[in-house]
Amino acid sequence: MEVVECGGALAKNLNNGGQSYASIMLSSEKSRPQIKQAAEVLGVNISFTDFEYGHVDLSIESKKKIVKVVREVKPDIIITQDPEHSFHDLDPDRRQAMILILEGIALASRDFHLDEETGLEPHPIPTIYYMTPHHPNTVVNISDVWNKKDEAMKVLESQLEFSGNHFERALNPNDLEVLCPGFSELTSDYEKGRAVHRTLDKAVHVYHGLATHGHFALAEAYRREGNFHLEELIV
Repeated sequence: MEVVECGGALAKNLNNGGQSYASIMLSSEKSRPQIKQAAEVLGVNISFTDFEYGHVDLSIESKKKIVKVVREVKPDIIITQDPEHSFHDLDPDRRQAMILILEGIALASRDFHLDEETGLEPHPIPTIYYMTPHHPNTVVNISDVWNKKDEAMKVLESQLEFSGNHFERALNPNDLEVLCPGFSELTSDYEKGRAVHRTLDKAVHVYHGLATHGHFALAEAYRREGNFHLEELIV
């Protein structure tokens, strides 16, 4: 789902003449076609590094996979999960994956396994932004690409089915009706997950936009790694 969670920034980059790529570490066979379809909606080039659930580690082979992606794509900016968030989140492999990603980014800029990566030169460490952070310092206006992001979320059927089942077990019926009027009339886990996610997604993006005295109706939140380096202060 991460490719959609930062899909506003990815879609805007494409609209502004850039190229956006997503490298997916973990995905089930069932969800992979849906992820590809979501990426197509956003205009994102996508690839899969084929890690296995429960088997993400910091081995040399694992690091080489990340290094290869960075050297092939040569990104100016990398968006990845937030280290702080990853250690609080109990999704499988998230903590190991976060360390692995940052190690891979660092090694991609050095003379690591150059003899085995013919034609792939070291790539300097890009600017890094952490997505869905606990403590953001950056917000991106996504009002003009909101419909595209919403459409991309809609095709992630496996994720929405999981969410629909989860929310129905986690919340009582009255709360679900307050959150999504008409929830009790929905007949499938997909419809239930879709309904709750649309409410949650809009709430989160309004919060980071207009609700916190911001300048935008809807915004994605990020945390930049390190300082902003400016020639002069910006408005």
